[in-house]
Amino acid sequence: DKNTSGLVVIAKNNQTHEHLSVQFNKHSVQRIYQLLVWGKVRPSKGKIKTLITRSVRNRQMMEVSNSKGKVAITNYLTKEVFENKDIPTLSLLECKLETGRTHQIRVHMNYLGHSIVGDDKYKKKFKKIKNIDPSLERELLNLNRQFLHAKTIGFIHPKKNKEMIFNSILPNDLEKILKTLRNTNK
Repeated sequence: DKNTSGLVVIAKNNQTHEHLSVQFNKHSVQRIYQLLVWGKVRPSKGKIKTLITRSVRNRQMMEVSNSKGKVAITNYLTKEVFENKDIPTLSLLECKLETGRTHQIRVHMNYLGHSIVGDDKYKKKFKKIKNIDPSLERELLNLNRQFLHAKTIGFIHPKKNKEMIFNSILPNDLEKILKTLRNTNK
């Protein structure tokens, strides 16, 4: 995913690619993402199950549909909520994917009414945030991508036939925003 940090799986040969493709198609690959969204998600954890299809208004975007598209399932869990007089309400979430549709997390968060911080494509129209911590405002304005990070990926190794799980820490630009939020949230 463009503008998403974290882990990616790349097959070195055709046989490996086919083996991994089967796992992706069976939805047996474990994928966990970390993201920061606007607002407080209610309930704080849950499962989103919808159909996702290409947008009729913009062919580059995807959207939730009542009647057509492919099933998309995202399990989410609120890890931390940041809210006080110096900051806008923001929530750090983890999403575990059961399916892997194009822009799935971004579309599902938007569907819940909680755009991902820095997501220009799927953002809701937010009013200008007033009276927030200047260092946080600077970091949010300077973020040139969405706050979405592929934290964990797990699959059965094509040759060793063993489960492999890989984890990745947040990159500096995202970690810096969390650090500022945690310091301002005290």
